[in-house]
Amino acid sequence: MHFLKLTDQNVRGQTVLIRADLNVPLKDGVISDDTRIRASLPSIRYCLDNGAAVIVMTHLGRPTEGEYRPEDDVAPVAAHLGKLLGQDVRVLDDWRENRPQLAAGEVALLQNVRINPGEKKNDAALGQAYAALCDLFVNDAFGTAHRAQASTEAVAAAAPRAAAGILMAEELDALGKALQQPARPMVAIVAGSKVSTKLTILDSLADKVDQLIVGGGIANTFLLAAGKPIGKSLAEPDLVGEAKKIIDKMAAKGGVVPLPEDVVTAKEFAENAAAETKSVADVADDDMILDIGPQSAAVLADIVRKAGTIVWNGPVGVFEFAPFAGGTETLAKAVAESSGFSIAGGGDTLAAIAKFGIADQIGYISTGGGAFLEFLEGKTLPAVAALAQSAR
Repeated sequence: MHFLKLTDQNVRGQTVLIRADLNVPLKDGVISDDTRIRASLPSIRYCLDNGAAVIVMTHLGRPTEGEYRPEDDVAPVAAHLGKLLGQDVRVLDDWRENRPQLAAGEVALLQNVRINPGEKKNDAALGQAYAALCDLFVNDAFGTAHRAQASTEAVAAAAPRAAAGILMAEELDALGKALQQPARPMVAIVAGSKVSTKLTILDSLADKVDQLIVGGGIANTFLLAAGKPIGKSLAEPDLVGEAKKIIDKMAAKGGVVPLPEDVVTAKEFAENAAAETKSVADVADDDMILDIGPQSAAVLADIVRKAGTIVWNGPVGVFEFAPFAGGTETLAKAVAESSGFSIAGGGDTLAAIAKFGIADQIGYISTGGGAFLEFLEGKTLPAVAALAQSAR
């Protein structure tokens, strides 16, 4: 998919409107994690360094459209962004009534876009109002690219020019490398609590990958499909048929869905629960499977180390609890040690990467959650399609 990139644009003397994802955790006006703000800095600095004025827009929290509440105000984000940039960043509240005039080198932040009526419904008039602020629209918010909203899609259609920001371009390049022309063998790790939330992704990846590793509650459903006991573990019995179809699809192409032979169980879901490692065949009716066992982890790690391309979404056990973190840690280290290209995404995956200290050894860490999953599924992301349309 062809799209313009910010770094190829002449922005001198222009006003650039950047859709960033600055939706940071905020409590009582205090930001507890500024990762997303820092991730937005390269595009902003590129524009400033090349003689542009910059207007940034973002959503924050879950406000009600048309209703302003103090807790939804982006002022703390503007203050922190200004601190990182070393300059004042003012908040534009009445930008529709009074079009802002910024000098080159200035940065301002629009008030929370989710407050604007029509934002979620991708209102064309609102998109045109955003576009009227700029000479160039830049989408740098990959995490929202799967949503067709006024600040992601309608604005791109209305703007004089629309380009992908540095972060967005990196995301699309990395995902394209992983999925469109992957080095073989290609291995996907898809884990999580429910098959239902990732069924279409599993089905789509089964067409693309050489090995499909499942974990967590998803693996429990696949164990049921294979006729194995899972006790009172989290699973979705009504989706056993779908799991069998995916197993059969992989088998038809000479691949497998490797299922654990040993597991770590407990009688209750608790951090201090007594953990017991046992064969899958020995899982009791009152057991909960909370992790894969060391033998199974070693088998999966060997598959991962030999991979040419690794796509990772989700931990294979309850890694937040120390007794049940072994499987995810073993797999994480195998991803880190592999010479293949690896791309990881999803909140729990990023938390596991941080916990086991392997961030520097992952080929690319995606900032997107839902967008990452929908790209893996093969869906067209509306905001990306809008950039492509603009480039024609």
